[in-house]
Amino acid sequence: MAQSFRMKPPMGEDNGWWWQQAAEGNLAIQRCKACSTLRHPPRPMCGDCQSLEWDHVVASGRGTLDSFTVLHHPQFPGFDYPLIIILVKLEEGTRFTSQLINCSEDAVEFGMPVEMVMHEDPDGFRLPMFQPAQGAHA
Repeated sequence: MAQSFRMKPPMGEDNGWWWQQAAEGNLAIQRCKACSTLRHPPRPMCGDCQSLEWDHVVASGRGTLDSFTVLHHPQFPGFDYPLIIILVKLEEGTRFTSQLINCSEDAVEFGMPVEMVMHEDPDGFRLPMFQPAQGAHA
């Protein structure tokens, strides 16, 4: 992938910790300290109990593909098109939106097992992506 010009996401008080975890190679999921509800994307308050107290767990990186779309346009510099954008149901029970790599468009199937791979841009920016799990066909 020629990802040298990828636009970087805003990193603030509520999500900077998540990007730091990604930089360390972890797929982190925010967890409410009051009721243990997992949530992604990160946000300051639990949607279930309204607690402002949270920590995080490191996900296994394994899950199943719940939904997907294939993006052809608009095309931004630094991305190789088409992009297979997926919604993954992680083993931990929460869902995560990402990109599917190392898989042809024709091989994508609902329910297919996927695993996280940490993609690194030439500038060192790290972003969790997914690929078909070992043993799944591509």
